[in-house]
Amino acid sequence: MSTEVSQAAAAERPPLDDVMLAMDVVDTLRRRQQLVERELDEEGRALDLKERLRRIYAAQGIAVPDHVLEEGVAALREDRFVYRPPERSLATRLAYLYVRRRLWCRWLVGGIAALVLAASAYYATVVAPRSALPGEVTALHGQVLSLAESDPARALAGSYRTAAESALRGGDEKGAREMLAAMRALRETLEQEYTLRIVSRPGEHSGVWRVPDDNPDAKNYYLIVEALDARGDPVSVEVTSEETGKRKRVSQWGVRVSEADFRRVAADKQDDGIIQNNRFGVKRRGYLDPEYEVPTAGGALTEW
Repeated sequence: MSTEVSQAAAAERPPLDDVMLAMDVVDTLRRRQQLVERELDEEGRALDLKERLRRIYAAQGIAVPDHVLEEGVAALREDRFVYRPPERSLATRLAYLYVRRRLWCRWLVGGIAALVLAASAYYATVVAPRSALPGEVTALHGQVLSLAESDPARALAGSYRTAAESALRGGDEKGAREMLAAMRALRETLEQEYTLRIVSRPGEHSGVWRVPDDNPDAKNYYLIVEALDARGDPVSVEVTSEETGKRKRVSQWGVRVSEADFRRVAADKQDDGIIQNNRFGVKRRGYLDPEYEVPTAGGALTEW
């Protein structure tokens, strides 16, 4: 019984070739929309329309039966064989995303990679150094204390550490780093060892004098010294000029002395062009300042 029903249903369906021809008729009619709009509005000329369509296909070598032409015209009127996109819904949007997944996945993966790289760079350049600051302060303070051989050096290191920790508690990263830089400079000073000698080479000043701005009737006397290591090589030292108030790294500078010591050294050099006793002092490891063998008022010059 079911077999007979299936056969009957199949007999009622038009052949596939007829369906395909009807679809082509509809497509031809749509392409010739001007002809359709003129002819389909006039019922009395339907036969003439079919004849024109038949001639169109005959020119292409295709014989189209009348019932197929009629089916095509009817299908056009009923908007059959017309694609209507589905309404925009969540399901269609998801389907659209799935179809285009290769394109947006590439952008998504690239964006995620860029975010990961940016986060890694930010962590490496900002977060990690900032979180390491407290440990750096403690470690550097310990290094300075291990070098310091005098109470002033230990006290200065302690003041730098206190200032750095206070800055960190207040969120002042810049202030903390400035104190770290000061502690590093202090460590370098404590590590230095050198001998101070009065410059006595031909063509170079061994001493100079200045008239201070605040006392035009007075003179300040300076001996020019240089810092030399154990091998006799120059050592770079940070010195603050009392004239400019600026700190400068130099290997030669002027140290203020009394007029008597200034003239004594000048007489020594004028005797034979050589200063016999040119040793001025010594800087030992672990100490802030040199031990002077010539009395000094403590002022210095970095330019003359």
